[in-house]
Amino acid sequence: MSGHIGIRREDKYLMERRTPLTPSHVKQLVEKHGIKVSVQSSGKRIFSDEEYAKAGAHITEHLHDCDVVFGVKEIPVSAFEPGKTYVFFSHVIKGQAYNMPMLKQMMTLGCNLIDYECISDDQDKRLIFFGKYAGLAGMINALWSLGQRLKEFGLTNNPFLPIRQAHHYESLEEAKAEISEVGQIISRKGLPKELLPLTIGFTGYGNVSVGAQEIASLLPTMEITPKQLLSLKRNAALPGNIMYKVVFREEHLVRKKATENGCGCGCGADHALTGGNKEAFDLQHYYQNPDNYENDFEQYLPHLSVLMNCMYWDQRYPRLLTKEFSRKLCKDGHPTLTVIGDITCDPDGSIEITHKGTEIEDPVFLYNPDSDKATMGFKGHGILVMAVDILPSELPRDASKEFANALFPFVKAIANADFGKGYDDLHLPQAIKKALILHKGTLTPKFEYIFGYL
Repeated sequence: MSGHIGIRREDKYLMERRTPLTPSHVKQLVEKHGIKVSVQSSGKRIFSDEEYAKAGAHITEHLHDCDVVFGVKEIPVSAFEPGKTYVFFSHVIKGQAYNMPMLKQMMTLGCNLIDYECISDDQDKRLIFFGKYAGLAGMINALWSLGQRLKEFGLTNNPFLPIRQAHHYESLEEAKAEISEVGQIISRKGLPKELLPLTIGFTGYGNVSVGAQEIASLLPTMEITPKQLLSLKRNAALPGNIMYKVVFREEHLVRKKATENGCGCGCGADHALTGGNKEAFDLQHYYQNPDNYENDFEQYLPHLSVLMNCMYWDQRYPRLLTKEFSRKLCKDGHPTLTVIGDITCDPDGSIEITHKGTEIEDPVFLYNPDSDKATMGFKGHGILVMAVDILPSELPRDASKEFANALFPFVKAIANADFGKGYDDLHLPQAIKKALILHKGTLTPKFEYIFGYL
């Protein structure tokens, strides 16, 4: 069996320029595996129609003849066709309300849905992702945002001003080169004393955080612990040519709630309230019993200049920054916390002041805690938030190549699979079968819980 796959053009966002498969991958599919590839024409995709045509793809306005359609972001409800297989980031596994109509339509039409986010190995480690590029672009944007915000404070010669928003660079290599130059300037000339100590906090330690830290490492940084962060004194006799980096893990973000009988660990002591020794943090207990925990992160926020929010969150877990605590941070004027790079980008989520994801062409807003209002741009009182929700598309060529490299080994099996068979008889790699949310319009056993959100 030789399948026919399609690559759709992205239409959810104006500046979504990524692709799941590059021309070089298409060339291999056509020439080595005998798979027919149709590519929906796009004037904004990072790789041109001509590049795909030279690779052996058929350029078309529709994908009616394709058995399997690959995309990146969500697909409009009107675009689905009966019985077809779709592979994209569906954003339905948390029961996201805004995508339930899309899922219902796919069910009605008897479609198959494979979600990149769910493709994982035997240890449930994700295999295909843009996460690192979200971190890379997010950190570039946060440094750019810092330079622009400091300019509004009157620091018109601050060293971050040369840094541009990520999508203005031709490549990741170019962005890194410019940020490295900024790092050299800081090493030689130092930072404005008003900024000392300049601290950057990273929540999480996964692919997103790794990407963000990779960019930060181009600057003269020294890693310290969360405990050491609390002992840094503003405007003290600290080195002016060093920035401080802190990585926060789950045990730094939350603590067990105090109970009438003590800390909740059964020892009778009130660790949380008296400052005594805490019991060892049990990560699995936290994951399984999030209601037993409360925020312990607020103590660090007044000491951070930049916060990069890089970790997974859902509503079961305590927020990292609430609107109420934002008011405390801003009550005496401009807070130390100048920029939040909210890469997680959950509206009203772990960073409660992130009321929406922003677009590449309008990427930042100022949240004013006094008025509980957000204003796009760099001007105003409050905390600046950069919350672009398609950050990897700011580095579209690099991100698409790496993503396609990870996806490519599975494409032939998906293209040639007979999805008309029963679920138990489907011949698919286990990593792909685990990511099959819908089969012939029905939720597969692993994802039946989504019924509760429909």
